[in-house]
Amino acid sequence: MESGSPTDVERIRQPQDERGRLAPPRTRPAESLPLIEKAVRTLLFSLLVASLLSACGREPQLTHHRLAAFGTEVTITLHAKNDTPEAIAAIDREFQRMHRQWHAWEPGRLADINQAIAEDREITLSAETIEIIRHARELEAASGGLFNPAIGRLLSQWGFHASDLPDGPPPPEARVAKMVEQAPSMSDLELGDETVSSSNPAVQLDFGAYIKGVAVARALDILVGAGVEHAIVNAGGDLGVIGRRGSRPWRAAVQHPDGEGGHYLAGLNVEDGEFVFTSGNYRRYRQGEGIRHGHIVDPRNGYPADQVSSVTVIASEGGRADAAATALAVAGAEEWGRVARDLSVERVMRVDADGTIHVTAAMADRLHWREQPGSVRVTSLPESR
Repeated sequence: MESGSPTDVERIRQPQDERGRLAPPRTRPAESLPLIEKAVRTLLFSLLVASLLSACGREPQLTHHRLAAFGTEVTITLHAKNDTPEAIAAIDREFQRMHRQWHAWEPGRLADINQAIAEDREITLSAETIEIIRHARELEAASGGLFNPAIGRLLSQWGFHASDLPDGPPPPEARVAKMVEQAPSMSDLELGDETVSSSNPAVQLDFGAYIKGVAVARALDILVGAGVEHAIVNAGGDLGVIGRRGSRPWRAAVQHPDGEGGHYLAGLNVEDGEFVFTSGNYRRYRQGEGIRHGHIVDPRNGYPADQVSSVTVIASEGGRADAAATALAVAGAEEWGRVARDLSVERVMRVDADGTIHVTAAMADRLHWREQPGSVRVTSLPESR
């Protein structure tokens, strides 16, 4: 081929006259190409500007996602311009992982720990697992033992470990008394950097009153990591929030302890980074001999706490809120204020079995009553020691 002659591909693209000679081009490609490139760039720039203007003009919307975990429905509500399906999928995976790992009665890591304790041997654990156990032990100490994740054997005697609670009479008194006498406690655990063992084989861990709070906090961390600024994660009525819902705080509804027909006692304003957890005997109980036994057991005597219908708390940590709600449902009328103080929980609403409502002064400012209750006592927590 002669120097400067067009290639085969170029020959196909160029027209010829009747004698096979190259015909002169109808247009001049070298001159038209810059015009085409300029037109394409102009079009792309216009599309980009339109897209940005559309995004800037879009108002934040509420989007709802529903998951199933920890034996309940989890609702995740975002107040944002854009949805984040990847973050929702990550939360679902984390919830399922934690459910498997921390379920006290199904095969998983916690079952392995309990088996090792029963066999009086040490078990090696991840740093994450050690930290969760360590924090739960600190909360047990702060609560004076009213929050006690070590009484799993006692809970199983009452049948409170099952998804479907049994009916019938309570376990034999002698059996309950023996388990109480063994005094299982988180303080019996010996924690190393990577290991755990127990000096008391009666310890059987059950984090049912703690791990959901940890999971809700994890969900919020995932959302923040995905750039979400305003959201609420509601796991069966226990929840945590980030940001606000537009110009006002997120609001939670506190269910009435009668539990009938979704009757709500009050609305509750929830601020950025707060968690709201409720413990109540109206949620899970067993019926026997005409008596309803709630699932919240007092570690001191081995029997369900019956002085309180429900306790709702607001705290800045999910695990702390979960544990505090349980501890304050067990605490007596004269001690619950001290327990709340020692757990660093300032906002508490406690409904006694007789219907009397106690609220701390800090909680009273957050409440919006559905109907003004007949008996509300505003309480100041005791001063720190």
